[in-house]
Amino acid sequence: MALFKTRGFWYAIFITLLCSLVGKYLATLPGLSLVGSLVIALILGMLFQLGNEGLVQAKPGIGFISNKFLRLGIILLGFRLNLIQLAESGVKTIVLAAVAVTMTIFIVYFFCKMFKVEDDLAILTASGCGICGAAAVMGISPQVKAKEDNAVLAVAVVCILGTIFTLVEIAIAPLLHFSETQLGFMSGLSLHEIAHAVAAGSSFGPDALDMALITKLSRVLLLAPVAVIIGIVYGKKQNRGKAADEKVKVPIPWFMGGFLLASAATSFLPLPQSVIDTLVSAAYLFLGMAMAALGMSVNFKVIIEKGGKVFLAATMGSVILLGFAIVMAKVFF
Repeated sequence: MALFKTRGFWYAIFITLLCSLVGKYLATLPGLSLVGSLVIALILGMLFQLGNEGLVQAKPGIGFISNKFLRLGIILLGFRLNLIQLAESGVKTIVLAAVAVTMTIFIVYFFCKMFKVEDDLAILTASGCGICGAAAVMGISPQVKAKEDNAVLAVAVVCILGTIFTLVEIAIAPLLHFSETQLGFMSGLSLHEIAHAVAAGSSFGPDALDMALITKLSRVLLLAPVAVIIGIVYGKKQNRGKAADEKVKVPIPWFMGGFLLASAATSFLPLPQSVIDTLVSAAYLFLGMAMAALGMSVNFKVIIEKGGKVFLAATMGSVILLGFAIVMAKVFF
């Protein structure tokens, strides 16, 4: 409670809120919508760090925001996920999404380890590519107790690749001779951020946009179970070689339970759409503040040193994911 009484804490609240709001506005501008408000908030936080000595005083508040506001934002993001609509879209879409997520995480992680990328950075990048971009990186990060620099780098890599592949899919769409439904499925199954899937889907038509969102949200649904599984796996890794009385506890992502409860509330309770929209907007506001706080803590030297290998690994995995999405769209839709 003492933290809340300090000037540095409220300064941290102010500057991260400012970054989040500015990021939300800039994401509405042509071109920047592909980048997304969360990544823009991250970049603004990184810029805020340069030459700003006041951040030293605000450091405890920044740490609190990057941790607690992250979890709150993930919970509220669950209100975007309607389980009934996903079920109505067919088991086929959900199963293919599960296969794509599992395959992508394993492939990107394999390539990262092949290039000797750090373990936490490897799994964060793989999760971001496989599930739902920045939100997945932030949701998995507490499970592996990731370094802040690695979390920022994973977000940056996933966002850049998602933007590139959005443009690639829009460019190759005429060559595929797909229906709108097929194009929407391809985008929803292969692109990293929800914003990327929306951008590509909307460029193909209204039916494509609907399918892109349904497929993408099927992947988002897997964030909670994947976080639990990764927490268990990493807990076992930490336990190896330790005495029985030194066992490391497996982190339980309670906030993922909140994410699922929020999804259930949207699905089964008569919540007005205006309320749901407000809660989802609040989710992105809190997540933007957490991203800005991460940006204010980043070590630029570390990002420069590690960026090349992880970007190459994620690119290779993303190419395979796109190829898989094209084949599945052709075969099943």
